[in-house]
Amino acid sequence: MTSKWFTIEQIAEYLQVSVEKIYKLCQKGKIPASKLGGQWRFDVTEIDVWLKSQRPNKQNKKTKARNA
Repeated sequence: MTSKWFTIEQIAEYLQVSVEKIYKLCQKGKIPASKLGGQWRFDVTEIDVWLKSQRPNKQNKKTKARNA
């Protein structure tokens, strides 16, 4: 299977955030990315998995609500 790779501008549009936000996430190592020839590239499949992992954990919400 061939992966689809996006530029920083494309991934910003895909995630509906600013290019600056993506740069910050890259610099902090908080988003899966590869640097090729000085330019960031993003595997869309990895981004989708990463994005799903960023969802709040429902179990944590229930535990926090009980402890409040």
